[in-house]
Amino acid sequence: MVKHNNVIPSGNCKKDWQSHVKTWFNQPARKLRRRIARQKKAVKIFPRPTSGPLRPVVQCQTLKYNMKARAGRGFTLEELKAAGIPKKLAPTIGISVDHRRKNKSLEGLQSNVSRLKTYKAKLVIFPRRARKVTAGDSTPEELANAAQVHGDYMPITRGEKRSVEIVKVTDEMKAFNAYGKLRVERMNQRQLGARLKKAAEAEKEEKK
Repeated sequence: MVKHNNVIPSGNCKKDWQSHVKTWFNQPARKLRRRIARQKKAVKIFPRPTSGPLRPVVQCQTLKYNMKARAGRGFTLEELKAAGIPKKLAPTIGISVDHRRKNKSLEGLQSNVSRLKTYKAKLVIFPRRARKVTAGDSTPEELANAAQVHGDYMPITRGEKRSVEIVKVTDEMKAFNAYGKLRVERMNQRQLGARLKKAAEAEKEEKK
């Protein structure tokens, strides 16, 4: 039993705490190393943008984040077709392609098609061989003025905030039963085939 105003004994102070301390003295050197690596990569992929291929604008997943826009994996085949870009040509001119993604909304399709068309209008295509110019390559004047884009190319910006329309709640709105309406519509959808079959059989019987 401890008596009087003594220090409470604790074994935590006698541990080898110095072996558990994490230092970060290599931070400045790693920062320099990353910068040199970025510069080497930019030289290696010149004249392409340093941020990589162009990516589409997609909505984030789940109910919590679906109002946010982010860069997707690649453009759909439908978007490329609408923009007039062959799917095999797209990766060679700096456009990422994702054959698995599907367009769920017309607005998303139109925004990505316009993004592709803007990119296509600004695109400068270098010939594969310096002396052999093929169809689709840019003019010598455009090639002379071309510069490598550093950082994000065509970054995704937040659109205008959607305005909310305030409506006065009427008695008709209060009386409307949304759950019941959904149940009825689901039943109608489920019974559609049986009802059509029954109507066809009834029509046959009338003809007889």
